[in-house]
Amino acid sequence: MIRFHRLTLPILAVGASLATPAFAQDSDTLRTFDGPYISGAVGLVNRSHDGSNTVIFDTARDSGPNNTVTTSTGANAFSPGFCDGRSTDTSITTSACTGDKDDIEYAVRLGFDKRYGNIVGGLLIEGSTTNATDSTTAFSTTPAGYSFTRGIDYAISARARLGFAPGNRGMFYATGGGSYARIKHGFTTTNTSNTFTANKDRDMVWGWQAGGGAEVMLGSRVSLGMEYLYNRYNDNKYSVAIGQGTAGATNPFVLAGGVSARPSDTTYDFHTFRATLGFHF
Repeated sequence: MIRFHRLTLPILAVGASLATPAFAQDSDTLRTFDGPYISGAVGLVNRSHDGSNTVIFDTARDSGPNNTVTTSTGANAFSPGFCDGRSTDTSITTSACTGDKDDIEYAVRLGFDKRYGNIVGGLLIEGSTTNATDSTTAFSTTPAGYSFTRGIDYAISARARLGFAPGNRGMFYATGGGSYARIKHGFTTTNTSNTFTANKDRDMVWGWQAGGGAEVMLGSRVSLGMEYLYNRYNDNKYSVAIGQGTAGATNPFVLAGGVSARPSDTTYDFHTFRATLGFHF
């Protein structure tokens, strides 16, 4: 399920109001979407619904994740379950979770278009950043909460785009390509007995993007557009090693011979809805 940010409709309304007079000024004497350009974008990042995301465990740290951590009586130590979000500090229950954090994204790109009649082909290089985050939490019978959080620090992307320009003022296009992103990770827990050591807090990962949009010229050099992108990255390197600390010999993590934990979802994906402003040369 896509959760729309409260600013999405105002952004679309502004884009529509600015685009309307541009279409009215169409002229056959212009040759647009043909050459280099620089463009900036601001938009809303919306996390994909991932209610099935849990935390998986590698007992004895033998590279066999998705094991069950058990108590001294053989019961599942994480029978309270999981939640799609981050636990609060006031209650250790699956209902006491904050949702994933949607946020603003900023981007800048350099591109080149080549026009063949009504068909436009192009390539672009883009840098982007956002503070949107994705979280998942496991709850143990102790009771305690264990929350994993991740988000894009920045991304460098290269995309192609293929457009249809029925006139000289407007273009509709599809776009897609590869992306290389720095994902930042975080871990918090209410467990004060065991030790928790992350293998790293930043990862450079590969991914891809695909989407489409529309762009209108506000004169011969300036363009305004709206764009949607689906973003997907591989994220399977981060984990947290759980040690004994001050816990006793019957502690579930100690009984398991040491445990590594990580989110079960090894992909990080999200939707982006953007407004763009371009300068063409």
